[in-house]
Amino acid sequence: MSHEYGKNSLLTYNEYLRVPELLELQTTLSDPTSHDELLFIVIHQTYELWFKQILHEIDATIGWLGEGRAFRVNHSLKAVTAIEKVMVSQIHVLETMAQIGFLEFRDKLNPASGFQSMQFRELEFVSGLKSEQLLENFRNDEFSYERLRRRFAEPSLADEFWALLGREGFDVGDHDGRVATIVKILAKPEDHPDLFNMQDLLIEHDENIALWRFHHVMMVERMLGMKRGTGGSDGVGYLMTTITKKCFPEIWEARTHLKLEQ
Repeated sequence: MSHEYGKNSLLTYNEYLRVPELLELQTTLSDPTSHDELLFIVIHQTYELWFKQILHEIDATIGWLGEGRAFRVNHSLKAVTAIEKVMVSQIHVLETMAQIGFLEFRDKLNPASGFQSMQFRELEFVSGLKSEQLLENFRNDEFSYERLRRRFAEPSLADEFWALLGREGFDVGDHDGRVATIVKILAKPEDHPDLFNMQDLLIEHDENIALWRFHHVMMVERMLGMKRGTGGSDGVGYLMTTITKKCFPEIWEARTHLKLEQ
């Protein structure tokens, strides 16, 4: 969003970053206000900003994959994986909350839930983990549903990666062909250095998302034990089922089939 300034005024740090407006966005619900509620809000708003930047990078990556610009693809994926490492470490800040302090405001969140994070679902969809059921869960939220419906219909990062390999002459027509293609790239990295780095960054992206899920599960259990989620989910029980999701299963499977040449 552009911002107009007077002809004679000098742009300041606070104006450029909209700091006054930013500081007004943390609205607590507990009364009296729980000490830990501000931290909870700041952490989750920060996650949403990181999700926005990751989506920005992945959207650019998808475009560069279509143009065959491997260097730009890898450069942007490095930014994605670096941000994701920050996201994983950020979870542990939430663990500094006192358990009883969290309970002081948790009930105020009903029926809101992290399950409803539109941008995290966008991240899943754009990476290749598309779910009609998850899409339908947002049908009553017009803004979120339209964004997710578009993500669901558009080619994903996984789609464009395999399309690039197909244009490079590799067999990517089915699961087995994709696995065999990655095995070839892994076996002789020097023959396809850009593609080797690319598949490695993609598996790191996948791994980081899994690590984020796992650390999130551990944080929730540390804070709440086995209580049900605020949105009505099974809490830790549900979260545990998400840990094994993979956007690039063929890249993972290829490691199993890699062998030294005799």
